[in-house]
Amino acid sequence: MAGRGPRRRSGGARRRRDPGLRDVRWWEMRPAHNLKPATYRCPLCGQHLPALSEHVLLSPEGDKSRRRHAHTECVVQARKAGRLPTAEEWRATQPRPPSWWRRLLGARGTEDGRGADSGSDQ
Repeated sequence: MAGRGPRRRSGGARRRRDPGLRDVRWWEMRPAHNLKPATYRCPLCGQHLPALSEHVLLSPEGDKSRRRHAHTECVVQARKAGRLPTAEEWRATQPRPPSWWRRLLGARGTEDGRGADSGSDQ
C-alpha cells in the first residue's frame, strides 16, 4: 500500500446530474439550514454538499417527499439559465382557459355571440 496515491475515477471529474430533474415543470425553493452532520449531493452539479453549509432546498412541483438539497450558487445559475422555474413562472407560460363569459357564449352559438340561426340571409 505504500507509495500509492489517492484513487481517481476514470474519466476525470465528471459532474453527475440527477436525471429526474428534466421531467419537472416547476420548482418550489427555500433556504435550507441543517444542523445534522450529513453530506448531500447537489442535483445540479453532482458535487458534495455539506449539510452545515448554506444551501437551498428544492421541491419538484411542491412535492416535499422528492426534495433535494442544492448549492446556492448552482440554483442561482440554473435560475438565470431558466432551468428552475417557479410555479408562477410556469403558469404564465401556459395557455389560459376561456373565461366563463366566452364559454357561455360558445355554448349558445358561434364565438361572436350570435346563434347559429341568426345569419344575414333573412
